[in-house]
Amino acid sequence: MPPTQTTPDRRTAPADEPRIAPPVHVAGPHGPWDEVHRGLDRRGSAVVYATWGEWLPAALAEPGLRPLLGRDWQRYRGTADAAIRYRFVTSRMIIKYTAAAALRTDPAGFDLAYKLGGRPFIRGLDQIDISLSHTDDLIAVGVSRTGRIGVDVEPADRRMSFELLRGHMCTPAEHEELERMSQDRQASELLRLWTLKEAYTKALGQGLQLGFTEFGFGLESGGLIAPDGTPAGSGEWAFTTHPVLGRYLLSTACHDTGLDPARDTAVRTMLDPAFMDAVEDALATG
Repeated sequence: MPPTQTTPDRRTAPADEPRIAPPVHVAGPHGPWDEVHRGLDRRGSAVVYATWGEWLPAALAEPGLRPLLGRDWQRYRGTADAAIRYRFVTSRMIIKYTAAAALRTDPAGFDLAYKLGGRPFIRGLDQIDISLSHTDDLIAVGVSRTGRIGVDVEPADRRMSFELLRGHMCTPAEHEELERMSQDRQASELLRLWTLKEAYTKALGQGLQLGFTEFGFGLESGGLIAPDGTPAGSGEWAFTTHPVLGRYLLSTACHDTGLDPARDTAVRTMLDPAFMDAVEDALATG
């Protein structure tokens, strides 16, 4: 399935560039983080993906793992199941390194915390939004300085039954479009819709609380639509879907508040200096 993209960036990138950059494969702590910098500078957001196996050697060899994990250290050490423990530590490392790339600081130089439901955020810094998704061995992280961001990943070969799901996840307009498609295309479009809706509700902070039949996506236009098929919103949301690693589908929903935030996302610029000093002192003595 080719990548799909809607809603061009109206402020930070040239008019002929897509609003959301393609996701970046970061196979370890070495990055490439310059692509993340460029995405944030030009578009205000970036999405990365990796497998936890790619990061595990770095996690096991990291001498400063405890200060890097911060408050997650105890959870890491207290997880008995090795597979769950390694998946947890690598996902937190990817979040920390991605956020550090956005903030141009050391990965251990800020405090990662969690909202109700487990959504990660940087304590003391609400200008950067973070989203995490994982399935099987894949981990995806999205960061944005323009507003909310949500990412969702699913195995590309996951089969979804239109007959079983149409009443639970499709608007009348989506149902009408899907019914006209061949079975193969219907299955692939249904999976793309699922990941887009997951990403959008994650960005909103609603999860599955927002019914999937309450909003939709034009299967041709890719834009957000109301249940009756009319366009919804005024272009402040952008959406994209990409196949990654040949076996997964990664969708992103990204909001642009239109407030033209500072382009300088360096942590020392955005964080209160006294708060940052306190965090660094705590990490040094933790």
